[in-house]
Amino acid sequence: MNNKITTIMILAGASLSTSVMATNGYQLIGIGGYQKSLAGAVTANPGSAMTAITNPAGMARIGKRADFSLEMFSPDRYVDFTAMGGQKNDSAADQYGVPALGWTAPIEDGSDVYFGGGIYGTSGMGTDYPITLMAAANPMGPTPDIYFEGYSAIQFWQMAPTIAWNQGDDLSFGVSLNIDYQSVALKQSFVGDNNADGNAETDLVNIDLSRSAQAFGFGISLGVMYDVNEQLTVGASYKSKQKFGDLDYNLGYGDIVGNGNFQMPLTACGTPDGMNRYICPAGTYTLGLDFPEIIAAGLAYSPIAPLTISFDIKQIKWSDTLDTMQITGPNGIVVTMPAGWDDQTVIALGFEYAVNDRLNLRLGFNRADSPIGPEDAGNNLILPAVVEDHIAFGGDWRMNNHWDLGFHISRASSNTVTSNSALTPGAKIGLEITTVGVNLGYRF
Repeated sequence: MNNKITTIMILAGASLSTSVMATNGYQLIGIGGYQKSLAGAVTANPGSAMTAITNPAGMARIGKRADFSLEMFSPDRYVDFTAMGGQKNDSAADQYGVPALGWTAPIEDGSDVYFGGGIYGTSGMGTDYPITLMAAANPMGPTPDIYFEGYSAIQFWQMAPTIAWNQGDDLSFGVSLNIDYQSVALKQSFVGDNNADGNAETDLVNIDLSRSAQAFGFGISLGVMYDVNEQLTVGASYKSKQKFGDLDYNLGYGDIVGNGNFQMPLTACGTPDGMNRYICPAGTYTLGLDFPEIIAAGLAYSPIAPLTISFDIKQIKWSDTLDTMQITGPNGIVVTMPAGWDDQTVIALGFEYAVNDRLNLRLGFNRADSPIGPEDAGNNLILPAVVEDHIAFGGDWRMNNHWDLGFHISRASSNTVTSNSALTPGAKIGLEITTVGVNLGYRF
C-alpha cells in the first residue's frame, strides 16, 4: 500500500481533538494581566482574584478586590508538507479575545473566611487551514494528488466559586468548585483529485464535526499557602481532572468517511464502495473531551523589600485526556484518534519590583517541553501545541485608593516539530504566540 495513502488515515483520526488553545499545551500560562506578566509563577504569589483558578488559598491573601481582564491572543500556526511533495500553509484564524473576571471578600467584616470566584476564559483559539496539497500524485502509480483541509474552534470557560480562610497569621487554605463549559467544532478532510483536473473533489477520508457542540463539566481545586518567615512563602495546589459530558453532533450522510485502504475499515457503516470507502450514515455522534489534572507547587521570596522572586513547578497530565480519543456513532461506529500527547512539566520564574507606592513592574519566564513529539507530529495537524519557551513583561499603576490599571505583553517563541514517522517523513507543524492584555483592578 502506498505510504502516502496510509498516512491519510492515521492523520485523520489523530488530529481531531480540538484546536491549539494556548501555550502549555492548550492551557494559558496565566489568567489575567498579573499572572501573565509573571509567566504563571503565582502559586505562592497570587496577586489578583484570578487565583481562584490557580491556587484558591490565595483568595484569602489578596484583600477585598475585583479584577477585570481582557487579553488579545495572537497565534501563528502552520502545516508544512513540502518534504512530502506538498505545500506549506498558515492558519487564517489568528486573533482571539480572552476575558476573565474575578472577585473576593470576607464573608463579614473582620472574618478570616473569604468567599469569591468569577468566570474565567482559560483557553480559546482555533485553526482554519485552506485546501493544502499534502502529497503530489505518484507518476508511476494510481495515487492522485492528495489534499488536506482542517478547521477547529473551541471556547473553554470556567467558573470557580471559592471558599478560602486564614488559619492563623501564616497559613491559608482554599477550595473551589470548578464549573466548566466548552464548545467544540472541528473538521478535517483528506481529499483526492481523482480525475487530475486540479480540483480536490473526492473525500478519501472525512471527519466533519463543524456543527458546534457544547458540554458542561465539573471538578475541584484545592490550595494551601504558608509563610515560612517574613521573606519566604510556599504554596501548593491541586486541580482535579475536569469531567465533561459527551459532545453530541448531529451529522449528515458522509460527514464521516472511513476507508479500508487507509487502515480504517468502518464496517459498522455498511458495505464499502469501489474505492473501499465506508460512508457513514446520518445520526448522532459523540466525542468525549475532558481537561487534565494539574498539580503545582511554588515559592515567593523577597530578599529586599521592593523585590519578590517567585518560582513554580507544575505537572499537567495530558496523557490522561489526549493520548487516545474516540468518536462513537450509531450501529456501533467507533473512530479511534491516537493523538499521543505526553504529560508536561512546566517551570515558571517571575520577578516583581515595586518602583514606588504606585508603580509595580514584572518580568516572567516559562518553560515546558512540547507535549507532542516527532513520532506524533503527523497526528496533530490541527493541534500544533508545540511552543516551549515564553517570556512576559507587565506591571500595574495604582491610580487612586481603589483603582489600579495593569498590562502585560508575552511572547512564546516559534517552535517546529518535524515528523520522524515513516508515514509522514519530514512533515512539520509549527506555532508561535504573542499576547497583550489589560487588567482593571478595584480594591474595596
